[in-house]
Amino acid sequence: MFTTRFAPSPTGHLHLGHAFSASLAHSRARAAGGQFLLRLEDIDQTRCRPEFAAGILADLEWLGLFWDGEPRVQSEHLPDYAAALERLADRGLLYPCFCSRAEIQRAQAAPHGAAPVYPGTCRSLSPAARRARIESGAPYALRLNLALALPTAGDLRFFEESSGWVTAVPQLLGDVVLARRDVPTSYHLCVTHDDALQGVTHVIRGQDLAESTHIHVLLQRLLDLPTPIYAHHRLLTDASGKRLAKRDFAATLRSMREAGETAASVLKKLSELAAA
Repeated sequence: MFTTRFAPSPTGHLHLGHAFSASLAHSRARAAGGQFLLRLEDIDQTRCRPEFAAGILADLEWLGLFWDGEPRVQSEHLPDYAAALERLADRGLLYPCFCSRAEIQRAQAAPHGAAPVYPGTCRSLSPAARRARIESGAPYALRLNLALALPTAGDLRFFEESSGWVTAVPQLLGDVVLARRDVPTSYHLCVTHDDALQGVTHVIRGQDLAESTHIHVLLQRLLDLPTPIYAHHRLLTDASGKRLAKRDFAATLRSMREAGETAASVLKKLSELAAA
């Protein structure tokens, strides 16, 4: 069955860009007689808040973007992700990384706020050195060892609706973090696991996540999971051309509703944007 999903993180209220993505996924599913699922990606408990989760449901209901079944709440399923992580660990595909973000940025001479590709500083640590640092209480993350994972995965590709078949290049993101001591899983692992578990056939999401697909396809192969079809849509921007984002306090659906704007007018805007 044709199945799409909308998977926001409850770290703030939804804005027009979120609504654009949700409406595209919803309309595609309904046009195909399929399912539209809702998933709350709330594994970062330091930033996610219950009131934002409730707000997401309220905003979608206001717009008439009703989902099928119960929303999947990731924080309620941490054992699922731990099991997937263990499968990778059992194959020797993970290693502990003790580097801070600041250290990685310095090593890569990356500008502040960028997400540099990890240079592999901790990849060559001996087992004894790793054990000693872990036993000392040093904080660490678990990274995917691409050098070991790629030869076992073989050729990787995915279908992007706008451009056809794409050869996956996981090296674009490097040895990504799959778990931390304070957050026992990661976006990459959770989204890969949940899309398969929920039977998502078409992933419709913003262009800002297109690069992540290269890692997701690799994880799908390593975990024997199916690869859905991808459609990465353009991002909405403000009058200055800057993309809408929570951190920049983009106007929220909640504020639009409180200002007297109707759901019909918002949906009309979204329809015009989709056709543009």
